[in-house]
Amino acid sequence: MKTLLLHYWLVNHRGGEKVLDAFHGMFPDADMLTHVHDRKAMALRFPSDNIRCTFINSLPLATKLYRAYLPLMPLALQRTDISGYDFLLSSESGPIKGVRKRADTLHVCYCHTPMRYLWDMYQEYYDSADIYGKLGMRLFRSYLRNYDLKSAENVDYFIANSRFVAERIKRIYDRTAEVIHPPVDVDFFMDKPREPRDYYLYAGELCHYKRPDIAVDAFIRNGRKLIVAGCGSELKRLMRRAGGCGNIIFEQRVDNFRLRELYRGCRALVFPGIEDFGIMPVEAQAAGAPVIAFGDGGTLETVKNSESGLFFHRQNSETLVEAVEEFESLKFDPLLIRRHAATFSEKRFIREMRDFLNQLFPNPGGPSELGVNTSKSENAE
Repeated sequence: MKTLLLHYWLVNHRGGEKVLDAFHGMFPDADMLTHVHDRKAMALRFPSDNIRCTFINSLPLATKLYRAYLPLMPLALQRTDISGYDFLLSSESGPIKGVRKRADTLHVCYCHTPMRYLWDMYQEYYDSADIYGKLGMRLFRSYLRNYDLKSAENVDYFIANSRFVAERIKRIYDRTAEVIHPPVDVDFFMDKPREPRDYYLYAGELCHYKRPDIAVDAFIRNGRKLIVAGCGSELKRLMRRAGGCGNIIFEQRVDNFRLRELYRGCRALVFPGIEDFGIMPVEAQAAGAPVIAFGDGGTLETVKNSESGLFFHRQNSETLVEAVEEFESLKFDPLLIRRHAATFSEKRFIREMRDFLNQLFPNPGGPSELGVNTSKSENAE
């Protein structure tokens, strides 16, 4: 059987692309289809010879303006012929699952979330958009919502990356979804012993919905040291907000090695946003660091309250200040934290994906009929 991996766009390497990494390891001979491929940025990740793109990739500045071309993506998929493939596996949080397939082709969609900017978080994205973004969201919201609902009909089986997302899939698409948490490279972050120092850490993209402003405001109030690691549209505004506060330090370019050092040295990772799953809290816990998180979304599935972290339940800086004070009165065992993080490993992910595919293909060949790298799967035991 001929397999095609689908991914919305390949322009950077974040959580969705880490899932695609694992899929590529499981299906090393599969082709890939995406809307936009930044060959330079992704050169070390995936073999370019196996990657097909829709016509979106040929539009001006596609690797920078790909989100602006969102209204054209349904048309791009309609013009893409995938009739030669027997099995589709999509890594999806955008408009790629709507690709048209043969009636006998099986499509399994690993859904990171239904598009947040169309559904649950539309207002947050709208409020933070510029005037052109607001205009586009107004013009195309209904069209894209209708298309998103229609495209879900092309999927035979949904897999959600968390129970939180499975509930969204049920509410929006009226479909049930298996829950398989995404793979996290816990071994990399467990590589060195924990050496806690006197600072807290916020890490991740500095965009509005992740609420880095709550972290910055809280540490302006309490005067404790906070390292803010990351870049994004909110960076300049946050730096102005912090002003001359010497206790808040911004690090804009942080690779995985530096991030590992920051995790292992922080008193705790501060996580004030609502995430579909949230890989960074798991990475921090793999390094032995506890997490102070807003108690909603995927972190309810990845952080154990009072064992590997602490939740606060109102999404504002005042409540975070109180949570930090409570956190400092508690003790956390780095070994227990790391043991919990280990349950989100890539080996576990591959095993659960293989078991799910075994249910769909119970014949003697099982997933090997699709070209699954069974040796990698067996090593996941």
